[in-house]
Amino acid sequence: MEDKIKSGYLYDFYGELLTEHQRSVYEMSINDDLSLSEIADSLSISRQAVHDMLKRCDRQLEEYEEKLHLVEKFMNVKADVLRINELTSQAPSKETLAEISQLSTSILEEL
Repeated sequence: MEDKIKSGYLYDFYGELLTEHQRSVYEMSINDDLSLSEIADSLSISRQAVHDMLKRCDRQLEEYEEKLHLVEKFMNVKADVLRINELTSQAPSKETLAEISQLSTSILEEL
């Protein structure tokens, strides 16, 4: 998964666990796509402080994911739902229905 996309997912799932200041800096970087200099200027802090905070936030968010696996579970469920959508667009057969049943069971177990 591309780093920016992965960071976005991690932030979506765990961002509320960061402090308000960390969230502000992280949102400027990930959502607004601002450079370190732009963030530093807008908050009147150094580029190094912004860099350090972003690294610290990334590390925290990764640690949450390592423990909780919410993004991983979400991605698995999303893949299963996409596959079910593909299967339902085809003419139904016993094999198709069996795969849909297996996928839906997998989704329920994931939840």
